[in-house]
Amino acid sequence: MFDSDRMSEELRALKVDVTRLLSTAGEQMFESSKDRAEALADQIRAALTELGETVDDEQAQLQGIIADRPITSLASAFALGVVVGFMLRRH
Repeated sequence: MFDSDRMSEELRALKVDVTRLLSTAGEQMFESSKDRAEALADQIRAALTELGETVDDEQAQLQGIIADRPITSLASAFALGVVVGFMLRRH
């Protein structure tokens, strides 16, 4: 009535099938995660490139302002330093 050999073979086959399914699912999840990470890395690269261009433009503009008004720029920097110094002294 009860065939233990057949049951053992069925259990082994089931184990192989489950192992194969889990392996395939793991590989798919890894590939999906890898694709998402690459897409995010591309977005970060694009944002950093745009930020670099913006900083270069702003730096050129700031250098122009400082070159046009050196005394005013120096006085502003000194005043800012004094204010920051007072604020740090209080804490």
